[in-house]
This record gives sequence, structure tokens and C-alpha cells, in this order.
Amino acid sequence: MEQLTLTTPALLFSAISLIMLAYTNRFLAYASVVRNLKDQFLKEKDQALIRQIENLRKRLYLTRSMQIFGITSLLLCVLTMFLIYIEQHIIAVWVFGLALVLLILSLALLIREIQISVEALEHHLGDIESGSRKKK
Repeated sequence: MEQLTLTTPALLFSAISLIMLAYTNRFLAYASVVRNLKDQFLKEKDQALIRQIENLRKRLYLTRSMQIFGITSLLLCVLTMFLIYIEQHIIAVWVFGLALVLLILSLALLIREIQISVEALEHHLGDIESGSRKKK
């Protein structure tokens, strides 16, 4: 096995940083939608809004987990670099491996969150289609 060098974990910095930016943007978009849904619900008390709120709650928790795993992965990459610096190579390899596993988990949760988002949009499209059929 090749020696783990400082550049290996450093290569993940830009990738993880971009992923975290995307996660943060998703979170901010959800926060905006939640505020709008709250105002809408206070006016209408519609059951469809409750389903949307429950769906958003799931997605928010998934996004939070994605962020936690991503941040922890980045933190472990920094720890790996420190361990390499102090010449603790065996521990560094294991810590870096754990960082990769956490990044994989973060991305897997992203896939699940996207699936839930698509399901929510499909419900909206179904509502639009059924509404347009009723008008005809």
C-alpha cells in the first residue's frame, strides 16, 4: 500500500467545501419554504399543508445529518493531516478511512433526500393535473 501523504486528505477539502455549500443552500431554501408554509397554514389550515410540513421536516433532518457527516469528514481529514505531520501514519490511515466512510454516508443521505424531494414534487404535479382535469 502506498504511503498516505498530506496531499491525499487535502484533495478532499475543495470537494467537501463545495458539498457543504450545496447542503447549506438546500437548508436555507427549506427554511424559506417552511416560513411560507407556516404563514399559509395559519391562514388556511389545509391538510395538504400538513403533509408538506411533515415532508419538509424529514428533509430538514436528513439535511442536518448530511451536514454533520460532511463536517465531521472534513474535521477528520484535518486530523489525518495532523497525524501525518506528527508521523502517526497507521492511525492517520484509519482516521482518513473513517473520514471517507462519513463522506459516503453524507452522500447516501443526499440521495435519499433527493428521492423524498422528487416524491413531494410528484404530489404537487398530481394535484395540478387533477385540478386541471376538474376544470375541463
